[in-house]
Amino acid sequence: MAPIIRVEHLRKVYRVGHEKVIALNDVNLAIEPGEVCCIVGPSGSGKSTLLNQLAGLEKPTKGHVFIGKHDISEMTENELAKFRQEHLGFIFQSYNLLPNLTAAENVALPLMFKGVGRKERIKLATQELKKMGLGKRAGHKPTEMSGGQQQRVGIARAFVAKPKVIFADEPTGNLDSQTTKQVLYRMLNMAKENGITFVMVTHERDLAAVADRVVTIKDGKVESDVVMDAEAKAAAMAEMFSEIMEQEAPAEPNTTVPLNSEKQ
Repeated sequence: MAPIIRVEHLRKVYRVGHEKVIALNDVNLAIEPGEVCCIVGPSGSGKSTLLNQLAGLEKPTKGHVFIGKHDISEMTENELAKFRQEHLGFIFQSYNLLPNLTAAENVALPLMFKGVGRKERIKLATQELKKMGLGKRAGHKPTEMSGGQQQRVGIARAFVAKPKVIFADEPTGNLDSQTTKQVLYRMLNMAKENGITFVMVTHERDLAAVADRVVTIKDGKVESDVVMDAEAKAAAMAEMFSEIMEQEAPAEPNTTVPLNSEKQ
């Protein structure tokens, strides 16, 4: 089976004053359909830049990014916008919720872009919120929710339209350790149930242990690209999720990081 994401000789250079900063340097990578891929590395390694390149949020200086048969690095901004709406989902570290919309309305946005009627999209959005333990918050606006709750709304929004690929930047960054496990467990199950390729940036290697593929970035280069052994992954999942009961939705989240704080 052909990779769903393919990166060829990717290079990204930023200009800072008169200096050139090489964020990515000759990156080559392939991610298979349905894989859970974790991109790990220290702060400043280039992992978030790589995620932005994979998602078409930034143009490469050189090289190519393919999603399926589409070379997104050659697309215009309008073509990219349409492609993202039709095929991709995003979970942002800073949530990126619209403050004047309720949780259900925020989650329903990808469905609106697909032409789904309001009644149906609110119904589907509410169902997705229930899966994330936020059914009772469907009518709340972002300012009426904690950081962890807002993050769950962002996760529900990413999954509601069942995209081919979801890109996530530190999706559990504002959650306490137990809620992190519950949310990660649910995200992994939702991705597998729907055949969604899930690409997540994190610098928490214990979370990466439950991925199918772990890509380590250092100084803008791929230091290692490891496909996890199935037995080792199963053991890691059993250890991480041993206390989580089989249930439809996790408990309401607690936050351990202030609302305006971001992990670097």
